[in-house]
Amino acid sequence: MATGFHHFHFKTKLGMDVEKTNKTFTKRKSSCYSKKIITSIFLLLLIPLLAHFQASPFYFFASPTATSRAFFNKWKGIALDDASAGPSISKNSDSLISKLRESVTFLPLKDLRFAETAMEGNTWFMSSLNDTHEANEAEHLYFPSQMSKGRVLCIKGRHASDGTKNSYALVWPEALPDSATLMEGLTFVSDTYYDYGNLWHGLTGMAPFVGWSMKNKCLDPTRWVLFHWGELRTKTGSWLQHLMQAHFGEVKIEGFEGGDGPYCFEKAVVMRHNEGGMGKERKLQVFDLLRCNARRFCGISPAGKGQETNERGEPIIRLTLLMRRGSRSFKNAAAVTDIFARECAKVEGCTFKVAQSENLSFCDQVRVMTYTDVVASPHGAQLTNMLFMDRNSSVMEFFPKGWLELAGVGQYAHHWMAAQSGMNHRGAWWDPLDKKECPFPEQDLDCFNFYKDGKVGHNETHFAEWARIVLDQVKISKMQIATRSPTNEPQPNSNACKC
Repeated sequence: MATGFHHFHFKTKLGMDVEKTNKTFTKRKSSCYSKKIITSIFLLLLIPLLAHFQASPFYFFASPTATSRAFFNKWKGIALDDASAGPSISKNSDSLISKLRESVTFLPLKDLRFAETAMEGNTWFMSSLNDTHEANEAEHLYFPSQMSKGRVLCIKGRHASDGTKNSYALVWPEALPDSATLMEGLTFVSDTYYDYGNLWHGLTGMAPFVGWSMKNKCLDPTRWVLFHWGELRTKTGSWLQHLMQAHFGEVKIEGFEGGDGPYCFEKAVVMRHNEGGMGKERKLQVFDLLRCNARRFCGISPAGKGQETNERGEPIIRLTLLMRRGSRSFKNAAAVTDIFARECAKVEGCTFKVAQSENLSFCDQVRVMTYTDVVASPHGAQLTNMLFMDRNSSVMEFFPKGWLELAGVGQYAHHWMAAQSGMNHRGAWWDPLDKKECPFPEQDLDCFNFYKDGKVGHNETHFAEWARIVLDQVKISKMQIATRSPTNEPQPNSNACKC
């Protein structure tokens, strides 16, 4: 008879010794072979696992780093389950992790190759990465995700004056750099071409995060990380701070006080195009939600507003002249006030108010605009407060000389905001006169800077006629709404606070 190694089996002591020897050899060879198989399987599984591990953002919401570590430790545990094979496999896995850690490459946050086109397609912030595009949503990046192949975002970003000295990298959660600080929770990372102090600029930078949160089960951030041209910013203007607090609650603005970093984020959403890609429907939803939360934050409950009538049954129309000081203020504020007061007095149910924007706290601004149906104001950041008016309210805007001819599309910022927030922009007036003429008539930019912060004159005939037309339009609109909607019927945006 033949054994497994094809030798003859003689029933003698010598034959039995030979068989015993061969069985021992077979067992040792099998054990050695098993070690090699386990080692090979572990390495073959580990490398593609780390290189191609993919999961959607929603999968990672539960615990992205824990999920990837669980896979890693599972295979590590299987491979090390055989105690006799442990030391060599443990050494190989530690070596591989060390190599992954050492291979991390940090790139400049601000890529000067795109300095001239930072607002046109290519972005100079984290330029190696392509945004996620979803219908109706702002362009964004999410980490870790399928796009990042399961890697998390790490940033070295303490420089506040040179974005090229700040840097970023994508890193496997199991192989963070030795000096890295892991920041748990969800981080909102913003880079804006504008700033966080101006009301309108700040709002356009923050609104996309509100939209993203709405789409993703109203998730709140653990912290904000703010950049302007790749340079770290550690605060926002008071108005923007209060608006975000009203919506998200108290959220820390990260200053990376723990040192130069790097700082790695368990989960991160990055916005670098302001409202780029957001559809009109999403913008309306975002502004409805912000309006509602700001009113709630300030203790304002305008139940039934928009359907009030006076003792004669005429609809109440609230006209507010929102003033500003300094640049682009009215040259003769008293004369402008008289014009609008007279025209309001001619309309049954019209009430008139003058508000000085610089004198109002955040909640004062919310309150004034909540009870405004028509706002008339010079071009400026204070007009961003139209956010707090009901949908279908009206906006009248005034410009100094030079803006119509030289300002370009930027002069239409509040036209855009009116459309995005559901308001009616009732037109603008550009002052045709100025005491001083531009000394650089052939240099548009220099001329615009010459006129930019000028003051706004007035034309009594034009202002009176314009105010009369707008008040009539608002009155007709309110009467139509009252006819269609009984007093006890909910308003179209009454559920706006529901995320």
